[in-house]
Amino acid sequence: MSFSSEVKDELSRQIVEARHCQIAEVAAIISLCGRILISAKDTYGIKIHTENIAVARKYFQLIKKIFQVHVEVSVRKNVYLKKGKTYTISISDHEDALRILQAAKLIQDDGEILENLSITDNLVIQQPCCKRAFIRGAFLATGSISDPEKSYHFEIVCATLEKATQLKNIICFFHIDAKIIQRKKYFVVYIKEGAQIVEILNVMEAHVALMNLENIRILKEMRNTVNRKVNCEAANINKTVFAAVKQMEDIKFIKNTIGFEKLAKGLQEIALLRLEHPEATLKELGTMLNPPVGKSGVNHRLRKLSEIAENIRD
Repeated sequence: MSFSSEVKDELSRQIVEARHCQIAEVAAIISLCGRILISAKDTYGIKIHTENIAVARKYFQLIKKIFQVHVEVSVRKNVYLKKGKTYTISISDHEDALRILQAAKLIQDDGEILENLSITDNLVIQQPCCKRAFIRGAFLATGSISDPEKSYHFEIVCATLEKATQLKNIICFFHIDAKIIQRKKYFVVYIKEGAQIVEILNVMEAHVALMNLENIRILKEMRNTVNRKVNCEAANINKTVFAAVKQMEDIKFIKNTIGFEKLAKGLQEIALLRLEHPEATLKELGTMLNPPVGKSGVNHRLRKLSEIAENIRD
């Protein structure tokens, strides 16, 4: 099971007690993956489609629990897709469908269907708890989340820019930086930052998935820290080895050209020590001198030898 399916499975098992939150979740589901049917006689019906059986079960439970209406469930095998089956939840009775649409504020008093919920005017999503439920329903309807082992990406697909903008604003209410991008004919509300995805999981109350994601983030951060330290150590070792090799070349060049006799006593001593101990650190070379010299003093003398060698070459 993918991480996205695990999150949906966890959310599908949550049935909140407050009726207004249940209605907000149903409103999101109908708005994002439902179809409102109007017959020639102006009667209404509702159909909700999903390819996830856990999500279909959640839709069925919510509608039955809130409205006590007759719900039909049909399963259709996808001939062209390998994903398996499509589950359809249908409410065919006009009065039942009308009650659901009125409760979800998806229909006006004059019978006009509201394609997009209004943030400012719609009572369904006025309270913070209802906003949480709406986001949860939207994610169950058309959302997905990538495997955090590979990347951090959370998204909910919307059919219109208005729906995407509304959903983005609801998510931003919880101080989460969601963005919108157009993908073909759809509009995608997405979050890319790991910590922000943790926050949205908390908003949806997917606490098990949140802990799993946090554990993965901690392990990834630890691996990245170790890798950075290893790379830093390797770079320092390479730098030290390169410097030592360069010092050896310069000292041998001086010895083979002008000899050590023309060097100052301190430079002669450090040149001989470097030739005798090519692998020693600056600190170790300093302790071998009499009297001992600090690391910076040894480095100064070796730099001086390199300058002399460069002058001779020039």
